[in-house]
Amino acid sequence: MSHKYINIYNNLIKLTRNKKLFKNIENNDLFSDRLFLFLLHFAFFLKYYKNHSSKKEIQEIYDYIFKEIETSIREIGYGDMSINKRMKQYVNLFHLIISKIDTWDDLEKHKKTAFLSNYLNLGSELDYLIKYFDKYILYVSNNALNFSSKDVISFNF
Repeated sequence: MSHKYINIYNNLIKLTRNKKLFKNIENNDLFSDRLFLFLLHFAFFLKYYKNHSSKKEIQEIYDYIFKEIETSIREIGYGDMSINKRMKQYVNLFHLIISKIDTWDDLEKHKKTAFLSNYLNLGSELDYLIKYFDKYILYVSNNALNFSSKDVISFNF
């Protein structure tokens, strides 16, 4: 598989590693929290670029990202049986996220809060995350796909 999407993956990783995202997460650095935030970023990314790119390219990006997630899980040290089970769970979680963010713009704040709190071990303050993802949506919708694929970007939102 081509590495032409590595910068997209690296940009999503960089967004997920943003320490400000974890200021209200009670267990600061759980793999499941980071993975959920990564998948949430990726879901918003796909939501806005699917209408501006070919289905083939979006599928290639999707395949590349999940192949990289699988590689990362292997590097952690999980065995083949465990990896297959976990990847199935992660793909199912991603599709659940996709179904929720399809209507994100229409959701009321308390529904966004409930959705995020179901999957993240958060403190009482979720406004920051909701505002953050609203800014991320604006960022993604205002930039072309090739902007994310050319280089690792410094984000200012």
